[in-house]
Amino acid sequence: MFRRSLLALPFAAPALAQTAPDRPSRLVIAFPPGGSTDILARLIAPRMSELLGATVTPENRTGASGAVGAGHVAQSAPDGATILIDSGGQSVNPFLMRGLAFDYERDLAPVTLLATLPLILVVRNEFGVATLPELLAKLREDPAQARYGSVGIGARVHLAMAQLLRQAGIRGEHIPYRGGADQIAGLLRGDTPMGFTSPALATPLIRDGRVKAVAVSSPERFPALPGVPTVAEQGFPGFAIGDWLGLLVSAATPRPVVARIAAAAADAVGQPALRPRLDALGLLPAAEGPDAFARFLAAERATFSALIREEGIRLDS
Repeated sequence: MFRRSLLALPFAAPALAQTAPDRPSRLVIAFPPGGSTDILARLIAPRMSELLGATVTPENRTGASGAVGAGHVAQSAPDGATILIDSGGQSVNPFLMRGLAFDYERDLAPVTLLATLPLILVVRNEFGVATLPELLAKLREDPAQARYGSVGIGARVHLAMAQLLRQAGIRGEHIPYRGGADQIAGLLRGDTPMGFTSPALATPLIRDGRVKAVAVSSPERFPALPGVPTVAEQGFPGFAIGDWLGLLVSAATPRPVVARIAAAAADAVGQPALRPRLDALGLLPAAEGPDAFARFLAAERATFSALIREEGIRLDS
């Protein structure tokens, strides 16, 4: 599940010794241009190129909630020259998608987590609540109001709300939208009274007084919104669901190659000059290498496979 956002650099510069890849590499972005995944890839590619001694070129391969890009890298040569930057769909898609030509766990090797992304639970001002307990009390009084939007079936903002309402004993109605902007527009129109969203979308609305933030999904408070308590603080100990960005390669890639890419990526995402850009996206650096990322993915997959099964979530629902 969503972890503490600590920047750890377990790889010293000498680890970038002469191990492959020593030729141009592609950094396959599983999502379209302009989003957090695309922006982070383009921010870290120049520094990774310097450290690896060969050009790392970002390339968008989009579709199917990241599965198109993931499949391309899973079926690429295991030489480290094709690297995937992907998000939390890695731990959700295997349980929602049928007929994939690859297996997420078998065919992709974790390189490193790059950054984590908390989710912000916002409500319409007109709903008249200021805290999570007040929100849940109102939903219990009027269950018909338990409608929430998301950016799509199986998205983190969907699963976070489904988990929260499940733990609160409230049956909610999920309304999927085509993207974050549409979800927020629906909330502001009154289609839904609440929903989790990204910091990049939530923060301007909160600052302008257009919505009220009642909770943060991460284990600790989000630095940009220090006055907003976590879900865990408000009666749900251990609640921690957020999104993340990380690197993966073809599963048979040699361990020294994986370690070298991980070291370059950790250095790149930790550049002080990038911090303002990451802050603007709500991204918290968290590069800890392949072993930590593998454990993280295993825990995430266990959590979300259970939630998807218990909630009966289907892409055709």
